[in-house]
This record gives sequence, structure tokens and C-alpha cells, in this order.
Amino acid sequence: MIDGFAFVDADRTFTCTPELTRTSPPEGWWWFSLGSDVQGQRYAPFRVAASDTRRNVQQRIVAYYDDMLARRAAPPTPYYRGRRPGAPAPADATPAPVAEPTQDASAA
Repeated sequence: MIDGFAFVDADRTFTCTPELTRTSPPEGWWWFSLGSDVQGQRYAPFRVAASDTRRNVQQRIVAYYDDMLARRAAPPTPYYRGRRPGAPAPADATPAPVAEPTQDASAA
């Protein structure tokens, strides 16, 4: 497992550290934070792998963060669409035929 490191991408400073969970068996996760984040937000986007290199971890973190920003900037998906997701669309409602007015023979 490689040690933590920091890097700059597009004027953003990422600080990455691998950390073990307290579960049994312990799992390693890559955590990262941004130097410009005033709230101290940290993200754990993926598990540590034996094949991790500094370069591929950096690429995965930047891709994850850019995708997250794009999803946040996108308009929200409407929650209610009027039917269950995956349900067939309702059949077109055909209007009922309109009855022609009848003339009453006694009125004439």
C-alpha cells in the first residue's frame, strides 16, 4: 500500500490518505480532501487496491471529484412523475363521443 500524498490539479490541492476501517477484517479506503474546502469535508470514493500507484489514484480521485461537481451542477431529477418508475406509460385517453342534441318533436 502506498502512503498518502498531496497533488495539485486545475488549481485545486488534493490531500489523499489511505486509511483502514475498524471493521473485521479491516479494509483500506482512499480518503481525500481539498485544501480550499473550509468545512473540512472528506471523501472516501474507493477502496485501496494492491495495484494502486500514485498516478492511478490521482486520476481516479480527480475523475470522481469532477463527476461529483457535474452531478451537483445538473438540475435535480424530479422525484414524482405520476407513475411508478418502470411502469408502462398510460394509454392515450380517447374522449367519449359527444351525443348530438336531439330535437323534441313536441317543442316544434
